[in-house]
Amino acid sequence: MQPPVRYSPDVETEGPDEGRVIDELLETLRDIMETTSRDYGHAVRSVHAKSHGILRGELEILPGLPAELSQGIFARPGRHGAIIRISTNPGDLLHDSISVPRGLALKVIGVEGPRLEGAEGRNQDFIFVNGPVFTAPDPQTFLKNLKLLARTTDRAEWAKRGLSAVLRGAERIVEAAGGESATLKTLGGAPNVHPLGETYFTQTPYRHGDHVAKLSLQPASASLTRHSGQVIDTRGRPDAIRETLAADMQTGDVVWNLRVQLCRDLDRQPVEDPSVLWDEADSPFVTVARLHVPAQTGWTEEAAELVDDHMRFSVWTGIQDHRPLGAINRARRRPYRMSADFRQRFNGCPIHEPILTAEAGT
Repeated sequence: MQPPVRYSPDVETEGPDEGRVIDELLETLRDIMETTSRDYGHAVRSVHAKSHGILRGELEILPGLPAELSQGIFARPGRHGAIIRISTNPGDLLHDSISVPRGLALKVIGVEGPRLEGAEGRNQDFIFVNGPVFTAPDPQTFLKNLKLLARTTDRAEWAKRGLSAVLRGAERIVEAAGGESATLKTLGGAPNVHPLGETYFTQTPYRHGDHVAKLSLQPASASLTRHSGQVIDTRGRPDAIRETLAADMQTGDVVWNLRVQLCRDLDRQPVEDPSVLWDEADSPFVTVARLHVPAQTGWTEEAAELVDDHMRFSVWTGIQDHRPLGAINRARRRPYRMSADFRQRFNGCPIHEPILTAEAGT
């Protein structure tokens, strides 16, 4: 196995048209938010608007890690409070029969180290999706896909539900032939799986102290793995996912493994194209921490109000040792800030970083 790539600013290469594309991303996401806030009388996130799980737990950094993994927040063993938000990716609040990829946002509380520019508080955010690669190789394709989603915002929900069923059927045909379509899944063809049984990936790379890495959350406890591949019945249940998650999280404690995959070859594991799978044969994921979540109600109105209205999750909230890398992450920076500022202004609710522990909720 090759040694890990050393981080330097040279691992990134900014494209000549990035600024214009990011401006268009910003406009598209703002259009989505203006539409949904007008419909709901309340501003929600421009993507991942609907939460299905709000959890509080603790991240345990493991001792005895090798030097190449013992980087950033993983350099010292210890425990940090954690807040987890589980969601799906559209920017509107849809019936759960419209099946789309699952997302998991993790906020690690009380992290030491020099901050990224503009990163408030003392926390570290990681954003995960239940698939190992991003749907677009570059910001231009990301913008094209986002505009497809934007055109469905504010359309009749019954039509979206019908389309989702058709797309799920199309995706099954593609997979039966040995393929997979990220576009079909994004538009509503993803399997309607239980979020607690899924493995989640950052998809995009981060700086990992002296190195470069992607991260993953993998179910570790039987209380999670028993849900792997489980399909949730959404018939007549517009909020089936949060109802199922709220009930199942009360049956016992759960544990995820937080894993790191180091970049060992920039040609085979590119930083700028997150649609390329980093082969685990070249560099396997290795567990560096465990995310412990005690039994609790997995979603409540009160918890959702606190996290959905008063908090932001952003790959750009964190320390310099975990700087987000690549064009997609650079394209996320301004839109993430715009989305939070829009919600704060429209709802009249201040958005802030928790400053003590996940249990304190402050």
